[in-house]
Formats: sequence, C-alpha cells, structure tokens
Amino acid sequence: MDDQAKAGIIRRLQSAEGHVRGIQRMVEEDKYCIDIIKQIEAVQAALGKINELILDNHLHTCVTTAIRGDDQTRREAVIGEILEVFAITNK
Repeated sequence: MDDQAKAGIIRRLQSAEGHVRGIQRMVEEDKYCIDIIKQIEAVQAALGKINELILDNHLHTCVTTAIRGDDQTRREAVIGEILEVFAITNK
C-alpha cells in the first residue's frame, strides 16, 4: 500500500475510532436509543468504506501481481482469499 493510501485509511480509522468513543459516551449518558443506533450505522458505513478502499488496493497490487506472475499456486491462493472474503461477507 502506498503512503498516501495508507495515510487516508489511517485517518478514516481514527475518525471511526472517535465516533465509537462518542457512541460509548452516548450509552453512558443514557442518550436516546435511536440517536445511538444512527451513530452506529454511521460508523458501520465508515468501516464499510475503509474495507472497500483496502480491497481496492489489494486488487490493484497483490492480486494483480499474483495473476501476472508465473506462480500458479500464488494465483490460486489470492483467488481463494477473495472468495473467502466474499463468503464471510455474505453470511
């Protein structure tokens, strides 16, 4: 992962971390449940975007390198990893 992509992902993770701490405070302060749920949904959406960015990077770097390479075992492994991620996601 290049430095710019990594920095962007780290910023997004730090933001999500701050939001999670905010949700914790909301629970501690007995805030309105629907407001808490909305904040949780926002964090989940943010994590989904982070996941998308990491997957995009992986496909454009690791997977592309493996597919273009001569190592058939590595090609099969990266394809298997992608399929595993989708299987987990679809549960």
